[in-house]
Amino acid sequence: MPERTGRMRSLELIDTQSGGDVSRIVIDGIGPLPGTSVLEKMRYLQDHGDGLRRLLLSEPYGDPAMSVDLIVEPSHPEAQAGYIIMEAMGYPLYSGSNTICTATAVLESGIVPIQDGEQDLVLESPAGLARIKAFNRNGRVESITTQGEPAYVAARDLSITVPNYGVVRYDLVWSGAFFALVDATALGFDIVAEEQIALAAFGDAFVRAVRPEFRQIHPDLGDCGPLPFAHFTSPVHEIEPGGYESRSATYVHPGVICRSPTGTGTSARLALMYEKGDIRDGEYLETISPRNSRFRGTVIGEATVGSHRALDSHITGRAWTLAHSTVSVDLDDPLVDISDLAHLLPSDAPHFKRSGA
Repeated sequence: MPERTGRMRSLELIDTQSGGDVSRIVIDGIGPLPGTSVLEKMRYLQDHGDGLRRLLLSEPYGDPAMSVDLIVEPSHPEAQAGYIIMEAMGYPLYSGSNTICTATAVLESGIVPIQDGEQDLVLESPAGLARIKAFNRNGRVESITTQGEPAYVAARDLSITVPNYGVVRYDLVWSGAFFALVDATALGFDIVAEEQIALAAFGDAFVRAVRPEFRQIHPDLGDCGPLPFAHFTSPVHEIEPGGYESRSATYVHPGVICRSPTGTGTSARLALMYEKGDIRDGEYLETISPRNSRFRGTVIGEATVGSHRALDSHITGRAWTLAHSTVSVDLDDPLVDISDLAHLLPSDAPHFKRSGA
């Protein structure tokens, strides 16, 4: 247990990466959050404790391109742990890459004891249950397949005038957050590493143009806030019968191009392809990021969200552990804004109870 005395506090972190996107898993140092569900705890953190997100995603502690996942007690009886996702854009209700990273950290750290071979794990995100299948060997997680929230196409063939870019067409899909899917080829992009700055610049201008007219309410989760993501797509190529690949990139507002293809971006792409009849049950799409990392999205089948025809899918990837660390937080440090942080860091903050402990 890290020491906490006087004005000094500490956080215990496990840093992981999946597809190049770094997730910082907070497993110790935060006191209990009010709320009867992970969603309610997330909303409390969003409204009253955003200092934690800013602390770990900003200099001198972190970088906006990272994500943070706070392990919390679950409320659902099937879940073995809960997690709250924090990114530059705020608080996504679900994230594929963050789920892959969190599941890996939960198993490899012993929060849930790891078992060699195939292991089922259920985590509670703010959006609901993530049903996970881990494949483990010699105490390490070699792959994670997660089924998150059903994805659905909210609107097709929308358009917006973006300053300096002209009229841009896009489709709107929910897959744990709302994504605007944009044809990168029509904009002259090949979705390669050398274009990341230009992609981020376009993404910033595009999201700023869309946000004033963005009005979407999720049938079950209500108002999910302003548009957080744009997902750039390129042509799909068949690599084997029932198997496809496509370069893609996800923009996180403000200013971040994800290193991975992103799980929710891949789910959104599958939902749009399914709506168009371009992919069928049991078939898969491998999305390829500008850094050439890959996630595989596999179509499970049709689902329903409210009145929307939706799609269930599996996302498969792997996370790698980068570091186990204890971060010291001096509440007198002028670079630490404690206005909505200090109350989250009590000197006697309990450690998350490990399964079976």
